[in-house]
Amino acid sequence: MSLSERLNEDLKQAMKNQDKFKLSVIRMIRSAIKYVEIEKKKTLDDQEVLEILTREVKQRKDSLQEFQKAGRDDLVEPLQREIAVIGEYLPQQLSEDEIKAIVQETIQAVGASSKADMGKVMGALMPKVKGRADGKLVNQIVQQLLS
Repeated sequence: MSLSERLNEDLKQAMKNQDKFKLSVIRMIRSAIKYVEIEKKKTLDDQEVLEILTREVKQRKDSLQEFQKAGRDDLVEPLQREIAVIGEYLPQQLSEDEIKAIVQETIQAVGASSKADMGKVMGALMPKVKGRADGKLVNQIVQQLLS
């Protein structure tokens, strides 16, 4: 079952269960997917849907940090729940140790030795961890290992 089909099935199930929160989150996701489909004039494959889901989670995490800084606890909890619902459709996230191992392997593969080679490393690394790791965390690990 593709991600789009799974979203449609979960949408129907949320309607049956009268789970208004999950229903609204799935509708937001489907809306974002539909927008890109209209823009590209084609049906998206699972990889493209995964990119949209990752972008949606990233936007919410960024907002979450800002709300926490501003002391808006009333907005934090619903946003965390949205992230959890979207997270159900994302692949299992890599642990920090797994990311470090992949980064070290990539550094050796491209022959990087300093922070000047960071672009080369990130270019080779991101396709390997796409959708399975937060880009900020990957960037931090690469910087640590290249310094």
